[in-house]
Amino acid sequence: MAAPVLHVSGRILVGPEETCDEIWVIGGKISLTPPASGTEVQTLEGWALPGLVDAHCHIGLGPLGEVGREETEQQAITNRERGILLARDAGQPGDTRWIDHRDDLPKVVRAGRHIAQTRRYLRGFGHEVEEDQLVKYVRLEAHRSDGWVKLVGDWIDREVGDLTPSWGPQAVADAITAAHEEGVRVTAHCFGEQSLRDLAAAGIDCIEHATGLREDTIDLFAEQGIAIVPTLVNIAHFPDMAAPAREKYPRYHEHMLDLHARRHATIGAAHEAGIPIYVGTDAGGSLPHGLVAQEMAELVTAGLTPIEAISAGTWGAREWLDRPGIAEGQDADLVVYAADPREDMSVIATPEVVVLRGRVVS
Repeated sequence: MAAPVLHVSGRILVGPEETCDEIWVIGGKISLTPPASGTEVQTLEGWALPGLVDAHCHIGLGPLGEVGREETEQQAITNRERGILLARDAGQPGDTRWIDHRDDLPKVVRAGRHIAQTRRYLRGFGHEVEEDQLVKYVRLEAHRSDGWVKLVGDWIDREVGDLTPSWGPQAVADAITAAHEEGVRVTAHCFGEQSLRDLAAAGIDCIEHATGLREDTIDLFAEQGIAIVPTLVNIAHFPDMAAPAREKYPRYHEHMLDLHARRHATIGAAHEAGIPIYVGTDAGGSLPHGLVAQEMAELVTAGLTPIEAISAGTWGAREWLDRPGIAEGQDADLVVYAADPREDMSVIATPEVVVLRGRVVS
């Protein structure tokens, strides 16, 4: 069945500083010109944004690892109901390619499976390899992904009793070079400080969490244009995550509490320096899906303006991921609100209408 012709009227937020009064959806695509006279049209009124983006989530992952198709589908639907129509899946062990064949589910950009040092990550989540296998697995996941590879940059070292880098500087340099040779970008999970220095020197493209940024690495990241996806809604749980280690690994426990305490100041300093920042929630491990609006609010607390936070989860994020927004001839992936989200960001959590591939899905 052909997609209906839609008329979206009110205020279309095409970009941070670009708006228009109306667009049409014809054949599932955005059109800036109306259809032929006499065409039956369904009108949607309000303030429209391009589909929201969660640039760090895990569709198909649960607290213990890969989940079944039914639960994966429900995760995708939860995102869709909140207006999240594009997700960068930042690492998980399962094969979710079947989602791509479902017109009613959000679009997914995959980063393959996490690549971690042996016994230095959550069991069952990623490949666990030694340094001499790192390049091999980077090339493997480069071919399984959608343009990204995900490393685990640091984790607790139980012999040291604190966060330490997962890989030596030469190993990460070789791995990132290999990924770039394969035509993909590299991101890495990092909580601590030293891993950021090594990964920046190696030419990484993005860092997840980035709680360990300090003045020297902030300068490096800004100079090199290394993006960060802070996942502040997840970092808020650092005290709970670290609590079981309080007695056995007190250095790690205190370190995590310190990273948590300064989280907003860290991201604020990164923003002030000009580091690109994007919205990600880390949903799918221990957190529920659909938290993009909450993450935007966290970024405002850290110092971004409302329009900057919205861009980090819409226009800017789509450009960064090489995916279109509201433009002539592109898929109509839209979220319509009852009020202007630039004036009241709280409305982002409760869309009036969600349009995916030209069809009203919520």
